[in-house]
Amino acid sequence: MKVSAGEIPYFDGHCDTVSRCARQGWTLDRSEGQLDLERLGRFQKAAQVFAIFAPAGWFPEGGLWDECRRQHEWFVSELEKNAGRAVPCRTGADIEAANAAGKTAALLSVEGGELLDCEPEKLETAASWGVKLVNVTWNYENALAGSNKEGPEKGLTDRGRAFAREAARLGIAMDVSHLSDPGFWDLAEMGLGPLVASHSNARAVCGHARNLTDDMFRAVRDSGGVAGFNLCADFIGGAAGLKDAARHIDHFLALGGEKTVALGGDWDGCQLGCGWTGVQDLPVLWDALAARGYGRPLLEDIFWGNWLRVLG
Repeated sequence: MKVSAGEIPYFDGHCDTVSRCARQGWTLDRSEGQLDLERLGRFQKAAQVFAIFAPAGWFPEGGLWDECRRQHEWFVSELEKNAGRAVPCRTGADIEAANAAGKTAALLSVEGGELLDCEPEKLETAASWGVKLVNVTWNYENALAGSNKEGPEKGLTDRGRAFAREAARLGIAMDVSHLSDPGFWDLAEMGLGPLVASHSNARAVCGHARNLTDDMFRAVRDSGGVAGFNLCADFIGGAAGLKDAARHIDHFLALGGEKTVALGGDWDGCQLGCGWTGVQDLPVLWDALAARGYGRPLLEDIFWGNWLRVLG
């Protein structure tokens, strides 16, 4: 039995829609990309973590910190223009209130410490914006750590450790997606709170370095954290079809991840798998998992409850 978006909840931990829309001159309510507020509004209830992001090698006027502030200002302006559709949220109570009013809950993250100049002091500003997650790195190493792609042998630097401690003090979770393997374990050993991998799959299913090993997933699970399933075709592997996608979630569940695995679509930041064009296609994943025997309580945890527990 096929479900409609209006029958299912939606909580996703990562999209690059803010940076893509801002660069393309699109609006947040309706865009030509993979996600917008109009489509999110079709779900029974919806929450989305929007990332501030700038690709490495792109040198905007004024530097990355100025670009970070510009994207934040754009995000705030777009939410003000669309106050009837979405509301900025910081807490679980905020999210529930937004949904009760029939609006999408919009949360904020920063993808890459370099957007904050890798300076612990700038986390104060990010916290004042309501930022909930900060990726230690994107695809390239920075002053905090190595990444999965560049400097994969490098763990957290002293500045990286100071940055992580300050983030924890401010209630911001450090996001391990894109981080090097040694950096992951350095952060895990610091024991600062739940580990979050906002958009990473299972390396045992697809051997891409961006995905989590089983031991990493267990560490995320045991910390009370969450791992968001990424719809990027390269990270799904195989033919990147629905069966391939479901194998990742099956694998995480086999590792005891019922309260850990969630959604981290990487919308507007990748070539989607499953032949999809955008978030409107997500009910197909619910149907595919239901056909594999996933009951509604488990599906609601994956599609909603696990992110709410960590970010609420």
